[in-house]
Amino acid sequence: MLEIVSIEPGSIADELGLQPGDRLVRLNGEQVNDLVDYLIEEPREALRIEVERADGELWELDIEHDSEEPLGIQLPHPEPKQCGNNCIFCFVHQLPRGMRRTLYIKDEDYRFSYLYGAYVTLTNLNEDDLKLILRKQLSPLYISVHAVDNTLRQKLLGKPAPDVMPLIRTLVNGGIELHTQVVVCPGVNDGVHLEQTLRELSALAPGVKSLAIVPVGLTGHRQRLPELRVHTRGEALELATWVGEKQAGLLEALGTRFIFAADELYLRAETDFPPLDSYEDLAQIENGVGLIPVFRMQAAEVIETAKPIKLPPVSLVTGVSAAEEIRGFTEVLNEKCGTDLRLHVVENRFFAGDVTVAGLLTGQDLLEQLANVELGQILLVPDVMLREGEDLFLDDVNIRDLADHLQVEVEVIPANPWGIWDMLDTLNEEFAPVLNTEDEEN
Repeated sequence: MLEIVSIEPGSIADELGLQPGDRLVRLNGEQVNDLVDYLIEEPREALRIEVERADGELWELDIEHDSEEPLGIQLPHPEPKQCGNNCIFCFVHQLPRGMRRTLYIKDEDYRFSYLYGAYVTLTNLNEDDLKLILRKQLSPLYISVHAVDNTLRQKLLGKPAPDVMPLIRTLVNGGIELHTQVVVCPGVNDGVHLEQTLRELSALAPGVKSLAIVPVGLTGHRQRLPELRVHTRGEALELATWVGEKQAGLLEALGTRFIFAADELYLRAETDFPPLDSYEDLAQIENGVGLIPVFRMQAAEVIETAKPIKLPPVSLVTGVSAAEEIRGFTEVLNEKCGTDLRLHVVENRFFAGDVTVAGLLTGQDLLEQLANVELGQILLVPDVMLREGEDLFLDDVNIRDLADHLQVEVEVIPANPWGIWDMLDTLNEEFAPVLNTEDEEN
């Protein structure tokens, strides 16, 4: 039984007379215990809903609706199960002090893996959880394997843990598709260990759909943590080359390249990215696999269709990792469209270490490094820097604070070439009449 938080006005649920405070008991005979239970059943075209009204009255409703049309019921979000691992590369353990408490919470919940593609180690999965996953076909799931050798995996996880491979086989045999990842630590789980991990996981294809190779990332706050280091350029190049060689063999044997490297590996190796089509269906793009090749494709599309526009100077902020890609795009865009789009690359001094992605920049870093910079009238901030659905950076600086302190209008945009262009085009509609009038007066 789950209490309804709110009802979308004009929705099916609203028309049926459902109200906040009513409680969902069952959908199609399935008990509703959490949001996952509801989301599994909602898309079915024929629904039988059992509801307990706030006054205790029981309703039973039969509904037919388009499977893509939501009912308009908002339910409470589940609290995530907590992670009991002490992974030697855990990012939470590398956070500086003084941030909001929620950032130090480690979650490990198969429901979030199903809902959002969050990676889980499966170390806290119990028998009831496993049965529910199989019965409700919660697929795909995203699994952090790191190593199939259990002794080594326990070292990486920082705690005793059951062998993951029997569990993966059970899931695959039960019809659950899995995307997997290995965070590669130089000298720890690479070399022969990585060969073994790839061999055993690829043997379970197509149930195991893919394996992402992610180079370890370290902040400057690793006090009293196991000694680790990042890949050298030579090591990164060797690993990227190995991935390419393995892809060729797996494509011939399985019909899929199966193993894919995160963009960060190619950046560290200072080598070219594979062509976009070699990423196949981009199944792990949310894991940083293929973002830059997709950016390049979209940049070419934008440049082909973009037209001259009139704007005052506009600034765009980014992190170090993608700076060269974005700089190349903005230079060509400026030349073709006559814009003055200024790129400002901000270093991550808050986390320090080798953290260079835009998504981990803090408001504090932006405030400090942009304080005396000529930003023009508008600053574009990629949405990946903010908490989803909110206007807060990781350190609780908000967009309003940024605008007030830098004395500039701030616009949040999708972090891709179309997001940049669409905002410029929108601003053009606002500023072009004013600029044209000024030109005529002059």
